[in-house]
Amino acid sequence: MVRNVRAATLETRPERIVAVGNSYPAGHKHPIHRHRRNQLLYASTGVMVVGTEQGTWVVPPQRAIWIPGGVEHEIRMIGDVCTRSVYLKDGAIAKAPNRCQVLGVSPLLSRLLMEAVDLPVAYEADDRANHIMQLILLELRSSVELPLCVPIPTRVRLASKCRRFLAKPNSRDTIDDWAVALHMSRRAFTRLFRQETGMSLSAWRQQAIVVVALSRLLSGETVTAIAMDYGYSNSGAFSSMFRRVTGTTPTDYFASNESALDTMSRR
Repeated sequence: MVRNVRAATLETRPERIVAVGNSYPAGHKHPIHRHRRNQLLYASTGVMVVGTEQGTWVVPPQRAIWIPGGVEHEIRMIGDVCTRSVYLKDGAIAKAPNRCQVLGVSPLLSRLLMEAVDLPVAYEADDRANHIMQLILLELRSSVELPLCVPIPTRVRLASKCRRFLAKPNSRDTIDDWAVALHMSRRAFTRLFRQETGMSLSAWRQQAIVVVALSRLLSGETVTAIAMDYGYSNSGAFSSMFRRVTGTTPTDYFASNESALDTMSRR
């Protein structure tokens, strides 16, 4: 049984994949750190917000985030969070992602991850534990990325502006507002922003608002309060934008979380 232990104590083991389970209280924060191995971090309950120099990811309950080995990241817990992690050596999965991404988790993969933390740390090729770990690898290969990331540019001034927006989103910000703030022409700003993020400012801004809003919605705040804070004229305007980005309204998202996330995974 491997629960409530530090991953660093297991990362040097010879097994290609090891599992760790932990529980954290609401508001707990892991400061910036990194792992030698690739990590699949799964939350059976609660919400995680993961941040790196490259972006911010919100991980809803019963979904996971892939964090490549060596990537510095911090994690903030919203609500009481119960995690199940597997740490994988390079090569355990062919063509493993080289960047963080939120992944859909099948019911089978969820059950396997829950089971993995109760297995012996050491196992042989013909052991039940090894077969379960191999099933985890097979299921992980078919996991689908979910659009729950806000990319952060590498240019320092632009990155700073993006982080200020994430700290205090405002749907009324325009391209001209950003261009003026950065002392750039509209055309130069538009070209640079797409080059740095792969998105238009409008698309980035909407995705940023959704990702930031998700943590507040999952904490129980009302759609109306969030819409007003983010500069929308009413909750309907916010809900319409939320639906364009995620494929469902905030109300439907929480009325049937599984259905909503499945819809997102097919986009």
